[in-house]
Amino acid sequence: METRGLEPVPDSERTGRVRTLFPTWAAANMTVLLLTVGAGLVVLSRLNFWQVLAVAATAPVVSYGLVGLISVAGQHGGAPGMALSRAVFGQRGNLLPGALIWIARWGWETVNAVTGAYALLAVLRLLFSVRSTTTLIMAVLLAFVAGSYLVSGLGMGALRTCCTWSAYLFGGFSVLVLIHLWAGTDWRAVLDRPAGPTALMVAGAGTLAAGGISWAPSGPDFTRYLPRTASGRAVVGATVGGAVLVSLPLVLMGAVMAVATPDLATSSDPVSFIGTLLPDWISVPYLLIAVVGMVLINAMSMYSAGFTAQTLGFTIPRAWAVGVNAAISLLLGGMLMMTASGFIDAFISFLTLLAVTFSAWIGVFGADLLRGRTYDAAALLDTTPTGAYWYTGGYSVPAVAAWTAGLTVGLLLSGVEWFTGPLATTWIGRHGLGWAVTIAVSGTLYALLPRPAVRTGTPLHF
Repeated sequence: METRGLEPVPDSERTGRVRTLFPTWAAANMTVLLLTVGAGLVVLSRLNFWQVLAVAATAPVVSYGLVGLISVAGQHGGAPGMALSRAVFGQRGNLLPGALIWIARWGWETVNAVTGAYALLAVLRLLFSVRSTTTLIMAVLLAFVAGSYLVSGLGMGALRTCCTWSAYLFGGFSVLVLIHLWAGTDWRAVLDRPAGPTALMVAGAGTLAAGGISWAPSGPDFTRYLPRTASGRAVVGATVGGAVLVSLPLVLMGAVMAVATPDLATSSDPVSFIGTLLPDWISVPYLLIAVVGMVLINAMSMYSAGFTAQTLGFTIPRAWAVGVNAAISLLLGGMLMMTASGFIDAFISFLTLLAVTFSAWIGVFGADLLRGRTYDAAALLDTTPTGAYWYTGGYSVPAVAAWTAGLTVGLLLSGVEWFTGPLATTWIGRHGLGWAVTIAVSGTLYALLPRPAVRTGTPLHF
């Protein structure tokens, strides 16, 4: 069981290998929600197969390229991402993006837990014709969250092992599904579809990429055990490669399935379609492995959220900090599964707005990294006014100002169910590219502003 919290990993314990990032980020994309995304590109955006292929190949390269870039900071500083963020924003300034990112993680974990619970319910229905009841729904949700907490509580070793084996199993059964689809699909109907609007193609790529970049603050959490001599290019390559390997075929599978079952694009329970489209001998094990994948996605998110909670001042061990997020996702997941579908729309809108905070943080943190940041291991943990990263009253004014500006622009460009920014109707807002502009604004502004001097007295290392 991993007991290390925010403290940086010493060189003597940095025995990780870059190749372990490949299955890690493959596991981070093992969700059947990507089937719904692919179906939506066909049904709602009216794209053809080749346009979906272009979107599914481009979006993860862009988004996980950013994740890989941010991940390089982990091997440089040896600490979790939100702990390294203290060097950028200041000890108090880091609380601002940290709090919003922590809240946003509640949302991602809740939606994923609900999707995993639906998958388990679908398996029970296929195998035993079990009808869903309130008690069963809550029991299944509890089992899913408990599994996520167990893996994330054990720490990095458990995550690496589980991600590696699940990636192999999921990949093998995905091949079986692809073979089945290849043999049973009317490919003329799939390939002869007319091309959709280029504007909707851009919007689809923007939306798909926006989901991937939400992993950026977590990137350093999974590279802090790598030696400082590890190749940064290899880190980015393994991150992008693992994501593309899984997300590309899943989005394409959803697009192909949607030709015969267009309701997949709008279903609140997408996993139920797998049981009707595939024979039981494929759908049951495939759904079970997909559940494992979604458990690991939640475990990865909870693992990072535990560190974020510690940076916010929760002076508890890492495993207990992870438990806080587990309890929250269980509570919100129960609300999401028990309430009307209208709540789902409002909840997704809530997530869309909070996703902007990831982009504002990425712009500042990424620009700071590219400016040649080095990290003082002792100062990362020193939250007193005498610490090297106290800056001005605990705030790095340039970083906080750039983050605030980027966040403001992102909100102005956002349009959701119950909130519409004044710039949401512009070309950028309509095409889901607000996150990209947010990164550009916060990163550029921070690059132009003078970086505050680190207090002397402790030599920089790592």
